[in-house]
Amino acid sequence: MFYAILAYHVEDAIKALTPQEDAALMTDLLNIHDGLYANGSLGPSARLGATQSACTLRGPGDGIVIDGPFAETKEQLLGLYVVDCAKRDDAIAIARDLRRVNPAAVYEIRPIALYLPGVALAGA
Repeated sequence: MFYAILAYHVEDAIKALTPQEDAALMTDLLNIHDGLYANGSLGPSARLGATQSACTLRGPGDGIVIDGPFAETKEQLLGLYVVDCAKRDDAIAIARDLRRVNPAAVYEIRPIALYLPGVALAGA
C-alpha cells in the first residue's frame, strides 16, 4: 500500500534557518531517505517551493487562478514523501523517523490510491 507523508511546518521558521542549519537538516533527512530507498519503500519525495510562488486554481469552468496557497494556516505544506508500506503502522514509523530529525514539523500520513496507465482500477 502506498502512503503519502505530508510534511507541514511553519514556513517562516524554515526560512529563518541559516544555510548551514538548513544543510544539516537536509543531511539528516537524506540519511533517512537513503535507508528507505535501500529497503525499497521510498517513492517520490519533494521539497516544495515557497508558498509565495504558489497559485491556486478554483471555481467553475476554466476556473480562476489566484496567487498563493488556498488555505491561510500557521503551518504550510512544505514537502511530501510517497512510501510503500505493508501497513499503516509502518508509514507512521517512517514519519516518526523523519520527525526525530525535524521535531518541529507535523507529518500527516494518508493512504494513496495509485493510478497507473494500463492498470485496471481496483474494483473495476
